[in-house]
Order: sequence, then structure tokens, then C-alpha cells
Amino acid sequence: MQAAEQPKSKVSSALREFVETVVFTLLIYVLVRHFLFENYRVLGLSMTPTLENGQFLVVYKLGYRLHEPQRGDIIVFSDPQGSDRKLVKRVIGLPGDIVEIQEGQVLVNQQRLDEPYIKNPGQYAMPATTIPPDHYFVLGDNRNNSSDSHYWGALSRDKIVGKAWFSYWPPSQWGLVHNAAYENMP
Repeated sequence: MQAAEQPKSKVSSALREFVETVVFTLLIYVLVRHFLFENYRVLGLSMTPTLENGQFLVVYKLGYRLHEPQRGDIIVFSDPQGSDRKLVKRVIGLPGDIVEIQEGQVLVNQQRLDEPYIKNPGQYAMPATTIPPDHYFVLGDNRNNSSDSHYWGALSRDKIVGKAWFSYWPPSQWGLVHNAAYENMP
């Protein structure tokens, strides 16, 4: 009688281990996907030449739970105009900054922003605007082909998903995403 019970308990034990493994794997996947990383596909030309249309990125989500976005970060965020899509832009102005655009040249706190990553300056101007608390001023690197803060205003902090961290497709763009570091900015 014991011999008949032995195979049944082995099957039961194997089934239990399989279920535990699947549940544990799904739990890790949800935790990583929800709290740490998310993948994102760049759609459109608003970030050229830095990012290409169709490029795939890994977005680091946990970082902005620990610290605030910095000027120069390339971020992914929910569309502030209400659609379900996500957008990618570069942080230019931080809360409390005064941002102005004169003849396509960006000024932050009355200092000209050095932007070697753009090919052509924007063909527009914007009066000096103070960025409210918990908001950020974001621009696409392709200034003349980007719907961004110069058009719809400062981006609310709660819309930010995370920082573009790593590019994994196409292979020619494989590697860390270049986030500009601005020195000597107040």
C-alpha cells in the first residue's frame, strides 16, 4: 500500500514545485516590470539625432522614486495631452527655473544652454517662464519637429515614467543612452 502512495506524493510534490516556480517567476516579472524597468519604442523623429524612430530603450523607473530628474536627462512620460501614449524628451528646466527661448536659443536662469546634441535650433521663441513646483520643462532634440513644453507647457512630475537608460535595438545604437550633463548651471 505504501508503494502506491509513493508515486502519488512524488507527482504532487513535483506539481507543487512547478506551481511555486511559475508563481515566483511571475512575481519577479511583475516587480521588475512595474517598479524597476520598462521597455519603450521610440516613435517619431522628435529626438533625432540622439534617438532614432523605431529605436528600443530600457527605461529605469526606480531611480526617480529615489531622486528627482536632472537637467539633461532623457525621460519617458505619459502624454500630458491625455492620450494613452508615452513620449520621450530631454529635461531642460527644473522646478523653479526660468526658461526662455530667444531665436531658437534656450536660456535657463538667463544663461545660454550649451546643446551639442541638437542639429538645428528651434524656429520659435518663448517668453521667460518660471517652472512651477513638481514640474519640468522638456524639449525634443529635434526642436522643429517636437510637441513638447514649448507647445503644451511644463510637465507634471507625476507623468514621468522613468529615465531612458539603455538602447538595445537597433544593434548600431546598442549601449547606454547619452544623457547630457550641464555644468555651471544654477
